[in-house]
Amino acid sequence: MFSALADYHVHTPLCHHATGWPVEFARRAVELGLGELGFADHNPMPEYFDDWRMLREDLPRYLEEVEKARAEYPQLSIRVGLECDFLAGREAWIEELAVMAKWDYFIGSVHYLRDGLEVDNPKYVGRHVGHAEEIWTSYWQGYEQCIRSGLFDFVAHPDLPKKFGFRPEGDLRRFYEPAIAALAETKTPYEINTAGWRKDCREQYPAREFIELAAKAGVPLLINSDAHAVEELGAGFAEAVALAKAAGYTQTGRFAQRQLSFVPLP
Repeated sequence: MFSALADYHVHTPLCHHATGWPVEFARRAVELGLGELGFADHNPMPEYFDDWRMLREDLPRYLEEVEKARAEYPQLSIRVGLECDFLAGREAWIEELAVMAKWDYFIGSVHYLRDGLEVDNPKYVGRHVGHAEEIWTSYWQGYEQCIRSGLFDFVAHPDLPKKFGFRPEGDLRRFYEPAIAALAETKTPYEINTAGWRKDCREQYPAREFIELAAKAGVPLLINSDAHAVEELGAGFAEAVALAKAAGYTQTGRFAQRQLSFVPLP
């Protein structure tokens, strides 16, 4: 069943918190029978920014390592992109990055809130206690900005703040619906990210209700593993396909040179 699926959210050791080089992931992708493989390390910044993203000087090596994988596994379509943090006021840097290589896609994501909190960093898990409403409000406001920026080909792990299991009280559609409206209006796909099943929340990103609402709104989707190790590639794909189809999806997206196309879900 994997031949219809691509896994585009894959990290390498150049982002300092992953293992497995592109050629190793390519070998595993062929074993799994994936239709396509794509890499998306966290985007470099012009200056040192944090300790979990590619350095600017490593960008040439990143591209070289992807080319090595393409040369060794020519039977596999291998795409290259970046997972780019949306930081209000820093949009011009993403535009600069966009012309530095022949990218297949840029993934938009939000990890930092306006006050500088890294929303998914275990170092700050204590700040979630008693502050879920505040954190989710800030996060989803930034996420809608990310979508509407027009900088990204699809967006990552929509409800990331639930990573440690903290959720606000009440109907969470108040957070989902503005983001889904932005996705629908801009025709931006989102991903079902299976990494959530490997985190404290024990649930895919985003929640089932988000997926169902997005399907009704006609928002395209992709399925990705957010793999940080070779053994995580394609993890949970069968379950994610079942979830997508139950919500009403019949197809999933593919990207090449920042152009979207679709293939049927298996």
